[in-house]
Amino acid sequence: MIGREKEKKELLDAYASEYSEFVAVYGRRRVGKTFLIRESFDYKFTFQHSGVKNGGRAVQLARFRKALMSQGYPDCPPLKDWFSAFDALREQIGRSRDDRKVIFLDELPWLGRKDRNFITAVEDFWNGWASGRKDILLIVCGSATSWILAKVVHNRDGLHNRVTYRIPLKPFTLRECEMYAESRGLELTRAQIAECYMVFGGIPYYWHFLQRGLSVAQNIDDIFFAGNDKLEDEFDELYSSLFASPQPYVRIITALGRKKAGMTRDELAAASSVANNGALTRRLKELGQCGFVRAFTEIGKKRKGSVYQLVDNFTLFHFRFAVENASGDRHFWSEMIDSHVRSTWIGLAFERLCLEHMDQIKEALRIGGVRANFHAWRGESSQIDLLIDRSDGVINICEMKYHDGRYLITREDDESMRNKKSEFKETTGTRKAVHVTYVTPYGVKDNAYAKNVQSTVILDDLFRF
Repeated sequence: MIGREKEKKELLDAYASEYSEFVAVYGRRRVGKTFLIRESFDYKFTFQHSGVKNGGRAVQLARFRKALMSQGYPDCPPLKDWFSAFDALREQIGRSRDDRKVIFLDELPWLGRKDRNFITAVEDFWNGWASGRKDILLIVCGSATSWILAKVVHNRDGLHNRVTYRIPLKPFTLRECEMYAESRGLELTRAQIAECYMVFGGIPYYWHFLQRGLSVAQNIDDIFFAGNDKLEDEFDELYSSLFASPQPYVRIITALGRKKAGMTRDELAAASSVANNGALTRRLKELGQCGFVRAFTEIGKKRKGSVYQLVDNFTLFHFRFAVENASGDRHFWSEMIDSHVRSTWIGLAFERLCLEHMDQIKEALRIGGVRANFHAWRGESSQIDLLIDRSDGVINICEMKYHDGRYLITREDDESMRNKKSEFKETTGTRKAVHVTYVTPYGVKDNAYAKNVQSTVILDDLFRF
C-alpha cells in the first residue's frame, strides 16, 4: 500500500486498544478509504457491509440481513427496522469467536440517508451495548464527507463525542503519486507526474487507469477521449454520490469553474442562480469539506471577505476539455500538445498544483516550523493568488509560473510584480517585510530582474513529502 502510514497506524492503534473504539473514516469518492481499511485488516472482519446507493429503507435492510446471513448468522429473521437490524448484528457478534470484533460499515450515508431512525439506532447500538464492552472496533466510512461530519463526528445528540478516532483521508501528494507510478513501473518524469496530477489530482482510482508503454498524452486520450468509457460517467457519479440533491452543488462548481481567480459569495450567488442565504453557506461548507472548493480569506478581511475557488483537478479538466470535445476526437489531447490552449491550461493548472502543496512550499522556504496563514488578495488593478503571512514578520508574495526550462523574468514580469507589491502594501498598510517568491518547475534564470526575487521554489520541492 502506497503512503497512508499515519492513517494505517491509527486504525491499528484502535485495533490494539484495550477498550471498544469507534472510528470514522471519511474523504471524497475514489480517494481510497475502503482500500485502506481492507488492507489494514487484511480483508478480515467480524462483519462488513456497504450501503446501497439510492436504495430505500426496505432495500438497505434486506441487503443488511443478507450480509448477516452470509457472515455468521444464517437464521437471521427479517428485519423490520434499523433497531432490529442492530439487534441482529449483536447476535451475529455474539456468535463470533474473534478476540477483537471488527465491524466495518462502508458508505454509511447510503445506509442512513433515507431513514431518520438510522443514526438513532447506531447510537443505541454503540451507547447501549458496544461501548460497554472491551472487544468491539466499529469502523464507519463514507464518501459524503459532510454527512459523516454532521451526523456522526459532530453529532450533537446521542453520538456526541462518541467517535474516538477521526481519520480524514486526503488525496495523494505529488510524492505519493510518484511512489504509486514507480510501483506500477510507469516510468514517468516528475514533470509528467505533475501533468497527470493537474488532470487527476491525487485520486488513486484515477491513476490506476494509466498504462505502461503509453505517453502521458496517449494515456489521457485513452482515459477521456477514446470512447473507452473509463471515466465517462465519473463526473455525474461523483456529485450524485456525495449529495442527495446534487443540482445546486453542480451549479455552484460550474460557476466557479468559469473563473480561475475565484468568486466572492455575492458574485457566486449571482453567477450560479443559487440564493444568497443559509443554504448557500451550507453548500459551500459541504463542498469545502469534500475537497472541491477552497475558501481563501483575503488578507486584512474577516471571513465575510472569503474568495471561493474550485480546486478539484478532475472537475476542472472535465469542464475545460472533456465537455468541450464535442467532435469526439479520439486523439484530442495528443493533438493539443503544442497548442496555445494547452499551454494556457497548464499555466493555470500549475498554480492549482502549488496551492495543493502549500506545506511543501513552506518547507522549501525553511519556514516549516513558523506559524503562517495562507491568503489570496485582490486589489483595484491586480491580484495575488497566494500570500504566506508569517508570524516572523514576513509576507511572501508567491508568483507561480510554469515553464519547460528555467523561467526568464522579463521587464514586464518585474513591473507587474512591483505594481502588485506596491498596491498590496499601500492597501493593507502592512508593516511586515514583503518578499517575492517565484514558484516555477526549474527555477529562474539569473538576470537583472531576478535580483528582486528573495526566494525560489522548484518542482522538486513540491515532491518533498
